[in-house]
Amino acid sequence: MENKPKKQRSYLNLFIRRLLSMKEDKAPEEETIASIKAGIDFRGANLWILIFAIFVASLGLNTNSAAVIIGAMLISPLMGPIVGMGLGVGIYDFELLKRAFRSFATATIFSVLTATFYFAITPINEAQSELLARTSPTIYDVLIALFGGLAGIVALCSTGQRGGNVIPGVAIATAIMPPLCTTGFGLATGNWLYAAGAFYLYLINSIFIALATFVGVNILDFKKKVFVDKQREKRVKHIIITIAVLTMLPSALLTYTLVREDIFMSKVNNFVTQVVTSDQTQVITKKADYRTKEIRLVTIGEEIAEKELERMRSQMERFGLKDVKLSIVQGTKNLSTNELKSMLNDPAVKQADKSAQLLANEQERGDRLQKELDFYKATEQQAQSVSAEMATLFPEAARVSISRTISYTVGDSTKKDSLTLVSLTLKEKLSAQNREKMEEWLKARLKAQNMKLIVGTKIENNKK
Repeated sequence: MENKPKKQRSYLNLFIRRLLSMKEDKAPEEETIASIKAGIDFRGANLWILIFAIFVASLGLNTNSAAVIIGAMLISPLMGPIVGMGLGVGIYDFELLKRAFRSFATATIFSVLTATFYFAITPINEAQSELLARTSPTIYDVLIALFGGLAGIVALCSTGQRGGNVIPGVAIATAIMPPLCTTGFGLATGNWLYAAGAFYLYLINSIFIALATFVGVNILDFKKKVFVDKQREKRVKHIIITIAVLTMLPSALLTYTLVREDIFMSKVNNFVTQVVTSDQTQVITKKADYRTKEIRLVTIGEEIAEKELERMRSQMERFGLKDVKLSIVQGTKNLSTNELKSMLNDPAVKQADKSAQLLANEQERGDRLQKELDFYKATEQQAQSVSAEMATLFPEAARVSISRTISYTVGDSTKKDSLTLVSLTLKEKLSAQNREKMEEWLKARLKAQNMKLIVGTKIENNKK
């Protein structure tokens, strides 16, 4: 009886291993390596496709169109040399690594030059939200690149897949192209921080995709390149291991730093939302520096008293911000000229202002439409009431409809007047005296001095 749980566990382990095993799906290594090598080189058609894809992506970023950016990423052949570098390191193929790196450098240079050229000539030079999203790496970018790269190498190594929909999906998820275009935007507009941040994001994405490929080929147990000259083999291995370590150590450090920064920013956001922001006080700009442990806020609305500021600072420890310095600038009058200019020129603030303006326009449009709807509802209710009263006062009437319109003087569109139209259908002839009475009653009832009564054709009673 004691062996029964052990047998069950062994069966479960065997089932899981079979379920996750790639032996049946794994393509011959030679085919996989040949397939990856075929997509490495950038010359001729491949290079032109990349250039046009960069133009498309730049247009998408410029017009803030996510659909266009996704389309450009589907076109782009940038994944080839990145996967090639990871494969070269994984199988100790130094020649493949050099070839892939040359192609990667070529693709990067042409992409940045193309994007810079586009943003230098385009009349639209405002940083849209799609551009702003590509100016600095986060831990999520690292994780997406890592898991996306793993999905890509598994797909490339599987029979019947050869990338399929997976490689384009990896290109979209990891978003390699947009940071290159944002780098071009930064260079074209002289915004070096944007250019540096975006290029850094591009390098991080590329490194972690290559790292995922390296991990993948080792997990899948790819055969290492065999050298006739053992001395050369030893030297090549040392070079590749050195390159891998020099690449991975900064990446590991960056990942650790990004995780700490994200945790810090999450704490800051919670603190600002729960403690600082209120119905009377709104935070318009927020700058938090993880390295210097400082938070600087610019607020508008009701002035925060010194006692309230001290209370806010005392709350910081509760949010894990014990040694962080908090400074609040209340209103723009306390800002220096340079700070105010910087704030007004901050693309994030501009984007927020634009969004607020759009929201205000939509609100105004909604209010206008609501007024029109209320007007038509009121007219409809008025027509119902008039119809009921008319049945008693003027039994000759069969149907009545009321509408309000604008009348213009022909030849002079500036002269206009509101006009109430009453259309009346009779059951029997209406005397001139009763018609006059009806008109006076309608004007008083509808509170419309400028009214036009239109009497329709008499309805004959149907008699069998």
